[in-house]
Amino acid sequence: MILQTEPLCQSSDSNESWQQALASAVTDPRELFELLSLEPAAMPGALAATDSFPLRVPRSFVARMKKGDWNDPLLQQVLPVARELEVQPGFSDDPLAEQGSNPLPGLIHKYQSRVLLIVSGGCAVNCRYCFRRHFPYNDNNPGRQQWTEVLDYIAADPSINEVILSGGDPLAASDKLLADLVGQLQRIPHLTTLRVHSRLPVVIPQRINEQTLQWLSGGRLQPVLVIHSNHANELDQPVRRSLAAAKEAGVTLLNQSVLLAGVNDSAPALKALSERLFACGVLPYYLHLLDKVAGAAHFLVNEPRARDIMQQLLASAPGYLVPRLVKEQPQQHSKTLIPLNA
Repeated sequence: MILQTEPLCQSSDSNESWQQALASAVTDPRELFELLSLEPAAMPGALAATDSFPLRVPRSFVARMKKGDWNDPLLQQVLPVARELEVQPGFSDDPLAEQGSNPLPGLIHKYQSRVLLIVSGGCAVNCRYCFRRHFPYNDNNPGRQQWTEVLDYIAADPSINEVILSGGDPLAASDKLLADLVGQLQRIPHLTTLRVHSRLPVVIPQRINEQTLQWLSGGRLQPVLVIHSNHANELDQPVRRSLAAAKEAGVTLLNQSVLLAGVNDSAPALKALSERLFACGVLPYYLHLLDKVAGAAHFLVNEPRARDIMQQLLASAPGYLVPRLVKEQPQQHSKTLIPLNA
């Protein structure tokens, strides 16, 4: 795996709106191959893999990839491959059994004190390892009446103090919709924290704008933005500027990553990511073992190797730059910490 110390280029056009960037994403493997000067020999497998899970990647993210390099760590995260079609034991469409914790359309309630709202089924980028790549988003697209039911559910349970906006990607929704939803959440007295999980600030950094920061940090709820970055090369100057604006607005910034074979499965890669995140004002939060979703087995890093990588990271980086190694398990009330000395 090649570890570059700087992104290859400045990847965001400041004159392009986030909506334009979202709409112009690359969705055809043939175009992706052409943009990156990749040999078309692997095209049949890529086309077949997109039948079950479409390709989607913003052009600004493609611009951070190295042309002609099949092993580019950003490319590996979005490249459809024939291996996705292989049936692997232990891999399923719903690896976290979330559909059993989905009491109302748009609402997932797995953990005590917090609930997750599926605000948007769309994403700016389709990560090939996504644990929700088979999630029934069509059944979790609440209309106004159903959102009222979700809000009533939250209001009726005083043990809930935190709401997490997720998806898909919640920032794929409009600021108008999000401002309206957050405004209603603000009126539920026992809520204290608003958390947003999003990859958009990384892949389309202009998504963080004045309107976003107003609904995110302009009310009484403590705002937390959890971004998703897996490799230092994702974090260029436009991303850094957007995250700086959020931090200046009083938003707590955290990052969670997934440990992915061929992308970031080494201590030097993770150290570089943590250092770049810290330079952007973001603290590493979680490093997830791969959720065993069908189609993603080629990204798997097993626990013994993950522990070894983390031991190396602990020896080379300060503790505040070392994320917690975790995995999610169905029916558990929290993420499971992976002991490093097992």
